Amino acid sequence: MTRRDTLRAGGAAALAGLAGCTALPSAPRTASSDSDNGSDGPVAVASFFSFFDFGRQIADGTPLTVENLVPTGLHGHGWEPNASITQRIIEADAFVHVGEDFQPWADRAIQTIKSDDTDTALINVREGIDLVDLAATLDREEEGVGTQRGQDPHFWLDPRRAKQSVDNIADGFTEIVPEHADTFRDNAETYKADVLDRIDAEYEAVFDRAERDIVQLAAHNAFQYIGVRYGVQMQPLVTNLAASGDVKPADVREAKEVIRENDIRYIANGIFESQRPAQQLVRETAVEAYFPVTPYAGVREKWVAENWGYEEIAYNINMPTFEIVLGNKIPEDAAPSESWLKQWRNFEPI
Repeated sequence: MTRRDTLRAGGAAALAGLAGCTALPSAPRTASSDSDNGSDGPVAVASFFSFFDFGRQIADGTPLTVENLVPTGLHGHGWEPNASITQRIIEADAFVHVGEDFQPWADRAIQTIKSDDTDTALINVREGIDLVDLAATLDREEEGVGTQRGQDPHFWLDPRRAKQSVDNIADGFTEIVPEHADTFRDNAETYKADVLDRIDAEYEAVFDRAERDIVQLAAHNAFQYIGVRYGVQMQPLVTNLAASGDVKPADVREAKEVIRENDIRYIANGIFESQRPAQQLVRETAVEAYFPVTPYAGVREKWVAENWGYEEIAYNINMPTFEIVLGNKIPEDAAPSESWLKQWRNFEPI
């Protein structure tokens, strides 16, 4: 009997100390391209929504099922699961993760896999990707927390860097289901060309036609790669790397100065973050409204129902907001629909 078989039989109690004592999450979001096989075939679990989505695109047309471990409505960075998630990882054939020092619970699960010689394959989506240095706005107390040698881990917001993670996932899937290697690699090439290259080109067009070179974010420090790639300063309000970080009075004062000096009328706010700081800036500055952005780190129930992934979020959330906050278009012209504008202009907490 393998270690995985033992855990399936009820050995997960020994893992109870490896994760936070949060409530049981909702069932993982899954995607399988072969409904006849479903979860009876090989299974890969992902620690982060973006790479779950990449994985399901790569696995299309194969028996491999891909699951998202982060429950709907939660942000992937800062969430602490209970021991049942660690058990699910060990039961899976592969664990798709974002690399060390980003999700502590994932690091603990990886240590368990290595120390117990469990046969779950580890797929590091960050392998071989050049990271940029952390923005100067980083809270120095957090240096080394959620980072890798002082570098920003949010590389997937840059579609060009995201392409390497797609290749890493395809290579990992090939290791566990080698008979479908050609399909994995073909799907990866198609996704990179048809989705990531197109998003990159359209982002580039959006930022190229902007006269403004600074974006004020009522959000955490997750958008630096957008700024680095497209030549715009992404000014976060929350200076640490976690979406749950507190906003200090000094942060608000600095944001007010940026807004005043740059005549900013619209700002961006993280969907899965507090809206209170953005609401304060609307009240106390010339800002007229805030609109949504997300680092592709979580999903809402409606998005799950509509089968949204990285591509759909880029076009339906981030891109319209960047058009607005860059001053390219007024909200009425940038919004995909009247209902979008009604929902997202100064949106309420989720």
